[in-house]
Amino acid sequence: MATIHELHTKLVNKEISAVELTKAVIAHKEQVEPAVHAYLSDSHEQALAVAANVDEKIAKGEAISPLAGVPGAIKDNICIQGQPATCASKMLENFIPPYNASVMEQLFSQDVVSLGKLNMDEFAMGGSTENSALAKTANPWNTDCVPGGSSGGSAAAVSSGSAIWALGSDTGGSIRQPASFCGVVGMKPTYGNVSRYGLIAFASSLDQIGPVTRDVTDAAIVMNAITGHDVKDSTSIPGDRPDYTKALVNDVKNIKIGVPKEYYGEGLNAEVRKAMDEAIETYKKLGAEIIEVSLPTTKYALSAYYIIALAEASTNLARYDGVSYGLRVPADNLVEMSTKTRTEGFGQEVQRRILLGTYVLSSGYYDAYYLKALKVRRLIKNEFDEAFKQVDLLLAPTAPNTSYKFGEKLNDPLAMYLEDVCTVPANLAGIPGISVPTGMSSSNLPIGMQLLGPAMGEEVLLRAAYTFEQARPDCQVVAPTGEVSL
Repeated sequence: MATIHELHTKLVNKEISAVELTKAVIAHKEQVEPAVHAYLSDSHEQALAVAANVDEKIAKGEAISPLAGVPGAIKDNICIQGQPATCASKMLENFIPPYNASVMEQLFSQDVVSLGKLNMDEFAMGGSTENSALAKTANPWNTDCVPGGSSGGSAAAVSSGSAIWALGSDTGGSIRQPASFCGVVGMKPTYGNVSRYGLIAFASSLDQIGPVTRDVTDAAIVMNAITGHDVKDSTSIPGDRPDYTKALVNDVKNIKIGVPKEYYGEGLNAEVRKAMDEAIETYKKLGAEIIEVSLPTTKYALSAYYIIALAEASTNLARYDGVSYGLRVPADNLVEMSTKTRTEGFGQEVQRRILLGTYVLSSGYYDAYYLKALKVRRLIKNEFDEAFKQVDLLLAPTAPNTSYKFGEKLNDPLAMYLEDVCTVPANLAGIPGISVPTGMSSSNLPIGMQLLGPAMGEEVLLRAAYTFEQARPDCQVVAPTGEVSL
């Protein structure tokens, strides 16, 4: 399994050139894409130009960054100047951003090779990538199954080997859940740890950019590259960031791991439960202290999340009116033009969420729904704070089930929303989480374990995830198409 850190060593030792590596991943991508469809657009020419520049630096004996020359790809709601940013929507199908997102400025300064933009649920609204208006992405483990969402393209690309790493965004589990479904590592950083400037908004108080990678070491490497304070983002946390790779210590002897009983209740698939029990036993054997904790407000998290997220979505998506940019459907007057544009430009799920969000913000319902949801959000945050006084981190399933077949939940939005039950509390509280592979189901589909930590507690998560990965190499699975020939 080719990883960032292994490939970096090969590049520095001149065992392979960055151009050769990029060409090899592009060739592999062209083999697997007809079945997986993780990409919405390509940037191969720019990728090869950056790779050639990396080779020149190596030839001159210059130091290169750990990510330099290693091909990755970017979720299509993150702006790159001169490349499409569609959000997998007809509304933005022809939108070309005139600027780079802050994370892209950081990555480009480190000679990062980006192969293109990745598919997603339209405007990041969904948990299966079935809501994309532009492509149908499949799970590399079973192409009859969904890759998860909304960062399904990111997880499918890394899992299938058509990118060595990827960026996704996580509003209610949109990095962690597809990582679980596709058998890769996905990390949601603390809210404010990574700049949101240039991330096309779904729900601004919940969205956070994060890495999708092949192992925990790679997640730490990408975290080093994208975190940091940004004056362009008013929610960005000030101060220096640690070197996350220094947290990769194979030791959990002094770590207390909380097991929140509310995450192990009704609706949890038996095989997922078994994998979690085995993970807990692994940590016990490694010397961690396991403590059962309670987060009673968790049962209200999903309801609160969907009120807050949809309220923010209805406000954020009001800008797509056919006037300034994006799709415009001609009409006789402004109101008719806006109505036609929004009807044709937005898919069914996006329209549903805008309507519900507008409803909960409307006069007479604001106090009953939106204000109450904000109070529940504060209670959830307080419960996490109290839990982290007893324990260093929490261990839970990433998703209650493994991946499911296309169409299985598409016509039942509530069933799809319930797949987010384990992931949304972290977004409401603004805390970090990481999903790591922890086994396979009897139908040969990956299962993910989620670790949650206190705000800016990424280091303890990476340490615990890395230790688990070292102890359980059997969980480091590679999809049938995932090996790249170098």
